[in-house]
Amino acid sequence: MPADSVREDIRNFLTSRRARLAPKAAGLPDYGGRRQVSGLRRSEVAQLAAISVEYYTRLERGNVRGVSEEILNSLATALHLDDVERAHLAALVRAANVPHRTHDRDGGASHVRDSLQQLLDAMTGAVAFVRNAHLDILATNQLARALYEEALDTTEQPPNLARFVFRDARARRFYRDWEGIAHDAVGSLRTEAARTPGNTELADLIAELTAHSSEFATRWDAHDVEYYRSGQQRFHHPAVGDLDLDYDALEIPADPGLTIVTYTLASASPHAGAFTRLRSEPT
Repeated sequence: MPADSVREDIRNFLTSRRARLAPKAAGLPDYGGRRQVSGLRRSEVAQLAAISVEYYTRLERGNVRGVSEEILNSLATALHLDDVERAHLAALVRAANVPHRTHDRDGGASHVRDSLQQLLDAMTGAVAFVRNAHLDILATNQLARALYEEALDTTEQPPNLARFVFRDARARRFYRDWEGIAHDAVGSLRTEAARTPGNTELADLIAELTAHSSEFATRWDAHDVEYYRSGQQRFHHPAVGDLDLDYDALEIPADPGLTIVTYTLASASPHAGAFTRLRSEPT
């Protein structure tokens, strides 16, 4: 990612964060009347962060050379950034302050060790697969192949979950909360883009999705970031019907960039029968 692009990302991220924050929510008095900006003014962010308006303006323009951790923390608090957004801002600042790297591929790792495949295969009661930070599916167990049969049914190798969400019409039926998974997919890719600014493979994927999906492009321009960690996902499988599954995303310390994602039957789920049928699906 060129330096100009990083500065532009910083500008857009900070601008979008202050635009969403109303004065009342930020603890500032609301004097009524018509405001000319959406959300906070630069002067209000500067006041909340205890810095000068000139310095905040410089930061919002992407000029973050030499900015201290203390200032970043004050700015993050002023803008009500959550933990993911704080980490994203810190990653953007690092990218702006380190020498440009033309290649940064650890997030796009493609090799899965034999022992990881053995681990997946041993997980017979859970859907389990390994993905990289580009959302490529690199290895699966039997239940993952049964659940994700449509996503895996592609000529593009390895199969990519973001490509499935935004470029395959079947995804809207498969994900009963398509809006939620679309938001998470884009947020995950934007987080990774800041973490690995020289990642040309990821840049190519983002360019492809932006060109072919206006919905991806709109979400990308929102500059929202996300970590896919744990929660519940609602599916509709073409053969067994609805499934409500709990998910956990487990990063693998020995393999930077790789994550094991598991899905298990949600407690008190009405879909136990469907999950049992999924386990008997041929793969």
